[in-house]
Amino acid sequence: MCLLLLVSCSSLPQVVPDMQTQSEKSIQIKGGRGILSEEKSQAILDKLKSDKHDNNILDQHIAIESAITGSPLTSGNQVTLLIDGPATYASMQAAIRGARDHINMETYILEADDVGRQFADLLISKQKQGVQVNLIYDSVGTMSTPVEFFKPMTDAGINVLEFNPVNPAMTRKGWDVNQRDHRKLLVVDGVTAFVGGINISSVYSSGSFRSKKRAADASDIPWRDTQVRMDGPVAAEFQKLFLTTWETQHGPPLAKKNYFPPLPVKGTELVRAIGSSPDDPYSVIYATFISAIQHAQAQVYLTNAYFIPDPQLCQALKDAVRRGVDVRLILPAKSDSALVLYASRSFYSELLHAGIKIYERQDALLHAKTALIDGVWSSIGSTNLDWRSFVYNQEINAVILSPQFGSQMQTMFERDMSASHLITEQEWSERPVSDRIKEFGASLWARWL
Repeated sequence: MCLLLLVSCSSLPQVVPDMQTQSEKSIQIKGGRGILSEEKSQAILDKLKSDKHDNNILDQHIAIESAITGSPLTSGNQVTLLIDGPATYASMQAAIRGARDHINMETYILEADDVGRQFADLLISKQKQGVQVNLIYDSVGTMSTPVEFFKPMTDAGINVLEFNPVNPAMTRKGWDVNQRDHRKLLVVDGVTAFVGGINISSVYSSGSFRSKKRAADASDIPWRDTQVRMDGPVAAEFQKLFLTTWETQHGPPLAKKNYFPPLPVKGTELVRAIGSSPDDPYSVIYATFISAIQHAQAQVYLTNAYFIPDPQLCQALKDAVRRGVDVRLILPAKSDSALVLYASRSFYSELLHAGIKIYERQDALLHAKTALIDGVWSSIGSTNLDWRSFVYNQEINAVILSPQFGSQMQTMFERDMSASHLITEQEWSERPVSDRIKEFGASLWARWL
C-alpha cells in the first residue's frame, strides 16, 4: 500500500493535436559530422519521398516528431529489421565479434541460461582481447540470475552496473525501487546500435512462425519479438543515452575509449533515437506516440505485448477511427502475466465498440513493441503501451521515418495478422462471466502492472 501511494504522484502529459509544429524548412538533420545545412537537409527530405506515398503525410510526421522530441533526426543510416530471437542474436553476436574498441550493453533481463552464457562468454572473450565491455542490467528484471553469474565478467575486467539495486545495502542516491531500466540496447564501437523488445534469454531461442504441430506444444511455445539494427550516425545518439544512464546510476569511471568516432554514411534512412526516464518531466516516447496517432491520416497499426492504455491513448485511437483511419491492434492471446492479459482485455469492449480492430496472436507469446502509422512512421523499441512503460520505466525506441522501411513493417504486420485471431464485438459480448470478473479485478491494478 505504501508503494502504491508513492507512485500515485506520477502522471502523463496532456498532448493536444494542434500543438506547435515546425515547418519542414526549419527541421534540422544530423549527419556523421554534425548538423547538416538547410540545403543538404532539404535534399535528403526530397530524396526520401516516394511517388507511391502522399508526400504531405511524410512531411507532417517529420515536422510533428521534430516539435515533440527535441532530439535530432539523423540521416545516412542503414536499418535492418530483425524478427524473433535467432535472427537478432545472430546479428548482435556478429557485431560483438567484430568489435574493435568497446561494447556497451543495457538490458532488462540477462538470464544464466544457454543464451545468457553464450553472450557472457563472448563478452569476456572480447574484453580479454582489449575491447572494453560496459554492461548495465536491471536489478528486478535479473532478480533470478545468481550474483555468481556476473563474477567471471567482472574478473575479466568488464564494467558491470546494476540498475537501482533491490538490495537496500547497495542503494544509491535517488534510488527508487519502482523505477526500472526496461531498455534493451547494444552499441558496438559507437557505429552500430540495436534496440527492441528482446532480452538476453533462451525463451527467444526459436522463431515464432513454426508448424502448428510444434507450436501447439504448450511447453515449447515460441516468443514473438522484434529488434532493429542501425549502422550509421544514429548510433551516436543511442550511445549518449547509454552513457547518461551510466552517469546517473553512478557507475565507475569508464575506460578512455573512442565512444564517439567519425560516422560515415551507411545507408539512406532517417532515424530518431528516443529515450525516456522516470526522472524526466514527462515521457517523450509517450508524447511521440500520442501525437503520431492524433495526426494519423490513413492507418495506425500497433503490435504490443502489454497493452494497458491510459484514457488519452484510448481517446486518440477512437478519434482516429472517427477520422476514417484504419486502426488495428495485434495483442497477445497468451502472456507471461495473466494479470496483465486480463487487464488488457478489460479495454476490448470500449475499443471494439469504437470500430478498432483487435487481433490476438496465436501459437506464440507476443512480446513485440512496434508501430506503423501511415506507412511512413515506424517505431521499434522496449516501450509497452501501458502505465509502467510511460511513467515508471526507463525505455528506449527508434523511430524510422521512411516509406521504404514502412513497407517492410507492413509486411511483418500482415504476417503477424495472418497468424492471429480477429475478435469481433459479437464474439466478445458472449465471453464467459468468469472472464469478465477476472478482467474487472485485473483492471483495478492496471496503473501499477
